[in-house]
This record gives sequence, structure tokens and C-alpha cells, in this order.
Amino acid sequence: MADKDIKKSKKKNATVCGYPLSIFFIVVNEFCERFSYYGMRAVLVLYFKYFLRWDDDFATTIYHTFVALCYLTPILGAIVADSWLGKFKTIVYLSIVYMLGQVVMAISAIHDMTDGNKDGTPDNMSIHVALSMVGLLLIALGTGGIKPCVAAFGGDQFQDHQEKQRSTFFSIFYLSINAGSLLSTIITPILRAQECGIHTQQKCYSLAFGVPAALMVVALIVFIAGSGMYTKTAPQGNILVKVCKCIGFAIKNRFRHRGSEYPKRTHWMDWAEEKYSKLLIAQVKMVVRVLFLYIPLPMFWALFDQQGSRWTLQATTMDGNFGILTIQPDQMQTVNPILILVFVPFVDSVIYPLIAKCKLNFTPLKRMTVGMFLAALAFIAAALVQIQIDKTLPQFPSSTVGQAKFINMINRPLDVKAGTNEFTLQPFRANEDYLNFDDTFELTLGPNATSNISLENGNRSTGVIVEDWSPPVWFTDTKSKPEQGANTIRFLNGLGSDLNVTAGNLFFWVVNKNDMSNYVAVPQGLAKFQIKNDAGQECNYDYNLGFGSSITFIIPTIFTFGPDCGLSIHPVIDIKPNTIHMAWQIPQYFLITAGEVIFSVTGLEFAYSQAPSNMKSVLQAGWLLTVAVGNIIVLIVAEAATLSDQWAEYILFASLLLVVCVVFAIMAHFYTYIDPTKIEAQFAEKDPEDKEKRKSVEMTKKDSVEHRNEDRRSSDSSSDEEETPQTKI
Repeated sequence: MADKDIKKSKKKNATVCGYPLSIFFIVVNEFCERFSYYGMRAVLVLYFKYFLRWDDDFATTIYHTFVALCYLTPILGAIVADSWLGKFKTIVYLSIVYMLGQVVMAISAIHDMTDGNKDGTPDNMSIHVALSMVGLLLIALGTGGIKPCVAAFGGDQFQDHQEKQRSTFFSIFYLSINAGSLLSTIITPILRAQECGIHTQQKCYSLAFGVPAALMVVALIVFIAGSGMYTKTAPQGNILVKVCKCIGFAIKNRFRHRGSEYPKRTHWMDWAEEKYSKLLIAQVKMVVRVLFLYIPLPMFWALFDQQGSRWTLQATTMDGNFGILTIQPDQMQTVNPILILVFVPFVDSVIYPLIAKCKLNFTPLKRMTVGMFLAALAFIAAALVQIQIDKTLPQFPSSTVGQAKFINMINRPLDVKAGTNEFTLQPFRANEDYLNFDDTFELTLGPNATSNISLENGNRSTGVIVEDWSPPVWFTDTKSKPEQGANTIRFLNGLGSDLNVTAGNLFFWVVNKNDMSNYVAVPQGLAKFQIKNDAGQECNYDYNLGFGSSITFIIPTIFTFGPDCGLSIHPVIDIKPNTIHMAWQIPQYFLITAGEVIFSVTGLEFAYSQAPSNMKSVLQAGWLLTVAVGNIIVLIVAEAATLSDQWAEYILFASLLLVVCVVFAIMAHFYTYIDPTKIEAQFAEKDPEDKEKRKSVEMTKKDSVEHRNEDRRSSDSSSDEEETPQTKI
């Protein structure tokens, strides 16, 4: 469509304080949509691990596959918007797809849906998996498809004389994105930690997904409500498609003329001269030079996006008690957006000016190299934290070893010999650590009683010694760290009567004499236990629980009800609580966020400064593609690597990024900065047919780096008629 037709589509809209009224609908829509996306994504990896029961590696693989799709589909959305539907219809149609995906995800997390036996665990997990995959596919198509359209559509609402208002709009737009991201990352983990259900109370993933789904409904309604006020430009054709055709023709034409009889040309893109103008070819050459520098960039995103997967899983093995508040593992991700809001203005207004005063030539490519180096340091910090965590984790038995612990329920000290292990058990106490046995062993209790014990390999067991003349009574112990920071608690009843134990709305049911209750997951904090007997007597016992422990509480034979009844109850720590504090993750978040600000914002600025006036959308598509490829790298490593230790995987990623950092520094050293406007102007002078394009070049010259302070999560018009500044996606 000609420029004349574009101008006709512009209409004067109602304004508030000099701003089109329509942009307020767009800003609210973006806030709700980003809340929906980041809120769902914040709890996604824990949903895979604890609801769908996937292991860490597979959960990480599917998580990064989803993120990769979210960054591949913007190319499709840009082509659809610019070539067929236009931005408005594309946003509406794909928002409906997006909303349906969020609703399907919320439905997939309802555990009662297939819980026929009402035990709290879905009986047909394949239904939940299928719904989850359909929901994630729809979300990836929706969020990715509208990504390149919303910010550009907002820019379309301003007239040519409203450059200042348009600049302010993008700042507000960016703020709304960060606000939605920050709030959702705080709120949805809180919703996930709640318990809900019809038959049994479980972690409420359906609510954690349902609220983002509701926000997406609100986003769609708000956007449609402003329909009558929008300036809607007709599709102009997608420049990305044109660039790809030009490159494809050049390659094909060069292959056809590969013989020595054909004269060589200066650049391989010059083989497109038979079909395309010299101006377009010159512009494509500039784009290709920048895209070549993009090749090493996916490695940065491979590390960066693990905040929502590996780092969140790391936080599940840490202590989240910050005194006045308790932080959920998936809430640690909020450190990133909080630091971004601090770092972006600080780096831009303090750090860079100081470097400039020191007369240092800190070019954009050098900044990006530093950003990659900081990200590598972040993973080294994560590895150091993981090493400390591993020291606190229990050593569970292998498939060829059985582990045993012994509890003395006799009211006197007892000498025990188990295989080669000799120790004395005090009354109503247990040995401190589990003992390893790879074969049948001889157990001697006191001076006389001897028996041969054979343990089940790969399991942990507790032998309760009731009499010194008979073998212990054996109970199977948990052999994994409790999930989601909860504590697995059970009671051993040594009284001569049955007991009923509760903790709030948690029931341990009736515990028979010399019997053990089932494990019950009790959350962190002050647990208040009530112990009752058949005669109606009651004992209130309080115990302060940490994160991720497993404890057996011994109720001895000498236990009596009364005010001081809790003094005789003895806890046996089977699995120690998490002792490494989540605050130790802050340094790695600090480094990765500093790296993001220096790498991402600078990368976008560099790409815009080196891009032709009408091809910034092509480089934006390439930028998003590097994010997608980075996530693909993670899922490949997660599935292919055979590293048994998580810290080693962190070091592997850090090492790979350091190697890539060196390669990128070498590539940057040989890169020559150009002024695309001057080059385009030269070709426009030579070609009279390109004079109209030259006008567009001059008008967009000052817009190329106007919005440096935007984050890498950006959206772009992906069209050839107008380019918009960058915003956090």
C-alpha cells in the first residue's frame, strides 16, 4: 500500500493531557498480559516437578522447550500482522488463543479431576500431561504471536508531531511490563503455596494458573474495549520475508554461476542484483553483518533463562526463612526485575558516564562481552552455592546398599552391635546417622540377643527395639528430600494405648502401641501438634520446623499427659532441614542481572544503530531467535549431559560461555562500525526511484537508539513502515 493510503488510515483521536486516549487501553492490556505470562511461567517448573512428577532434567527440558517456542513464534506473528491481518486483528485473534491456553493450563492442574480414589494424587496423569502440553502450545503461539505487535501498535496511535509523547509512552509501556512481571512473580508463588481441593487439600497450582488466565481475559476485554479509538494501519507487507527472498535469490544465483567462466563479484549478496535494487542489497549486507555477530549470543540466553528452571530447583533445597517473611523458591526470581529497575538507570547515568570521563573506549560490543563474562561469573557463583548445598544433603542409599537406623524404646541404655558398627543407645533415642549395609549383617542387642538382618537394597529403614531379647520392629523410611520445602513428620507411639495425633487440619490418624504413623507433610514454621488418647486426655506439643526435614517424634513409655507433656517427646532427625539460606542466591542474581543490563540493552542499541532504517524488525527477529536457540541449548545439555552433580553442570555452562565470550571478543575486534543512514543516502542519490525511501531514512535517523534504557525482553513492529523503540517482553 502506498504512503498516501497509510496517511488516510491515520485519524485524530480523543486525547488526554496531549496523549491519545487509546494508549491507556494498550498499557493496561500489556500489564495484564505480562502478569499472565510471567505469573504462569514462575511456577511452571515446580508444576512439572511436583504435580506431573517429572524429574529435574525432564522438567528443565520441557520448560526450555516452551520458552524457546515463545521466542520463535514472534516471527510468525510479525509476518501475519504485516502481510495479512494487520496488528489489531492479529493481537485480538492470538489473544483469544493465548487466553484459551491459560484456561487449559488451569484446568490441567485440578487434581480432583482424575482423583477417583480421593487420595490427593491424580489417577490418570496422562490426561493432565496432555492438557498441559496443549495449553503451553496455545500460550506459546499467543504470547509469541502478539509480542512484535503490541508495542508497535501503541506507536501507531501517535501523529508525526507527537514524538515527545510517543517517547514517554514507551517508558510507561516498559514500566507496565516490569510492574506486571514483578507483581506476578511475587503473587503466583503465594497462590501456589495455598492448599485447595474438593476431596483432599493439595498445593493449589490450579489457582496459580487460574489467576493469570483471568488476567488474560481482562487484557483481551480491555484491548477490545478501546477498538473504536485506535488508529489501525493496513498491512504493508513484511520486510523479513523480502529480506529472506533476497538472500535466497543471491545464494541460488551464485550457485548457478559457480563456474570459473563467470566473473567474481565483490560480495556474495551482489549476486541478487539481477532481481533486487542496489539499495535493498546494501541494506541486506548491513543486516547480515550484524546477524553474523548474533551467532555466539544464544549461549548467553542459555544461562540467563535458567533462572526459572535450574535456579528455582536449587532454591527448593534452601532455607527461605527471612525472619519477617518466608520466601517461596519460585519467588526468588523477583530479584531479577527488582534489580533491573535499579541497574538500568544507574548503569546509564552513573557507570557509563564515569567510563567516558576516564577516556576509555567502551564500545557497545565491548560492553556485550563484559555482560557475557558477568553471566559466566553468575554460574560460577551458582556452582559454589550448589557445592555448599550438596554438603548438607543426605547420602541416600544406592541400588546395592540398604541403610538402617535404630531406636531404643527400652527405659535403659542398650549396647548394640550391627555388623562392624558398635554403639550404645540411650533410652528413647536413636543413633545419629544411618548405617550402610550391602549384605546380611549380624545384629546383637545387649549381651545375648543376636539375629541376622537382611535389608532391602536401595531403601532406608528404622529398627525399633522394643525388647532386648527380640529382633527390632522394622519400618520403611523416606528416601528422598521432602518436596516443596515441606517436612515429612511421623510419630512413634511407645505408650500402652492408642493415640490420635493432629497438626491443625493435618491428621496422623490413630497410632497404635509400638507402631509408627504414616508420614504427613507439614509446612515450615511453628507446628502445633495435639496428641489425644481414648480417655480424652490431650497434650499440646510445639516444634519449630525448618525447610525440607524428615523427623520421627518418639512418644516414650514414660510419657504422661499434663502441662509438661512435651518435655518427654524426643525428635529423631532422619533428614536434616535445609541450612543454606536462599540469600546466598542473591550474588548470582546480582551478576546475571548486571550482565543482562549491559549485554541486552547494549545489544539492542547496537543492532538499532547498525541497522538500515526499514530493517530494524529483521534484527529484532534475529535477536528473539538467539533467545530461542539459547533455550534449545539448555534442553540439549539437560538431556545429553551425563554429569551427576548439578554444580558440575553449572561450571560446564560457565565454561562454554567463557569460550564463546572469547570468540565474540575476537569477532567484535574485527567489526567496523558504520552509519547506515549515510550508506542508504548514497544509494538513494544514485537511484532516483529510491528518493522516497531516502526521506524515510532521514526521518528515522534519530530514532535508532532513542530508547537505550529498555530491557532485552522487547517487542518490535516487525514492519517496514515504522520502527518502534524496545521494551521488556
